[in-house]
Amino acid sequence: MVLAGREEDLSLAGEIGAHFCASLEKAWGFAVPFPYFRASHLFPPAVLEALSELPLPVSSPAYGRRECLETRLYFDASRIAGNRLIHAVAEALRSPMVTAAISTLCGTALDGTYLRIEYAIDADGFWLEPHTDLGVKKFTGLIALCGGEELGTDLYRLAAEPYGRVAFEPNGGTLFVPGPATWHGFARRPINGLRKSLIVNYVGPEWQRREQLAFPDRPIG
Repeated sequence: MVLAGREEDLSLAGEIGAHFCASLEKAWGFAVPFPYFRASHLFPPAVLEALSELPLPVSSPAYGRRECLETRLYFDASRIAGNRLIHAVAEALRSPMVTAAISTLCGTALDGTYLRIEYAIDADGFWLEPHTDLGVKKFTGLIALCGGEELGTDLYRLAAEPYGRVAFEPNGGTLFVPGPATWHGFARRPINGLRKSLIVNYVGPEWQRREQLAFPDRPIG
């Protein structure tokens, strides 16, 4: 995907945001094992393709917790400044239309939060213990950039009671407001190739790792 110049970033952001909102309007909700939504076709096809082909390095596999990774990739200030696609995606996801659409869908207030986007590239050996995201994270969106029947996120009724696995379909997302029951993870299993996804969070102002934020000086709203 070739962009003519950074002057088109906001125009592309508007296109991405409108597409994202249209997807949220068609999202379907689930009540168990905790309230969450599934959405498809979240990004325009050309944007999805460009995101999946970003030349970013593969991190060492995480064993149980993503905090174990020495190098995690974020759409942070430096990457936003250096890549027009990343800039447009970040601007779209902090835009009033997208944050309002998420608030309406999930029933959560995002004003005063900050956008955090992780670009996850998981290789064989990766796994995540069940966890809830409870705390400073006010919204979690797990968006697949590639596909694979066995690569989806595992959901749990409790920390040790598996419930099922959501699909890992390109451009599809699992969206929820973290709470005490939002147990999810990635059970140990082989990964053939790479598992690429965006992990989108809106976090409260008390978030300590400001360098991870897309716009550390621009809260939502």
